[in-house]
Amino acid sequence: MATPWLPLTQPEQLAAIVQESHEHAVLIFKHSTTCSISAAAKSKIERQWADSGLSDTPIYYLDLLRFRPISSQIAEQFGIRHESPQLLLIQDGECRYDASHMGIRLSDVSAVLK
Repeated sequence: MATPWLPLTQPEQLAAIVQESHEHAVLIFKHSTTCSISAAAKSKIERQWADSGLSDTPIYYLDLLRFRPISSQIAEQFGIRHESPQLLLIQDGECRYDASHMGIRLSDVSAVLK
């Protein structure tokens, strides 16, 4: 099963994601398209997705080079430091999990949701 990336391209989407997070958990993956570490993290997510138990969890993809202001908005709204690559779990309007670089593990996200 391919990772069902949802593009995050508009600042207004963040408010909708926060609303959605009150119904079910939502993931945001912040990716730098020119960074090899970011590419490795994205590939790792894609390889692990089918077995992660997260297939019902929406996962938004943010291209940091094209939409950097949205990343800044995310950092400010959730009180987290901007990093790249970065995976965030948004639940009940709050960031419940935040990992970056090779520390990104879908198994950790699954553990938070249990």
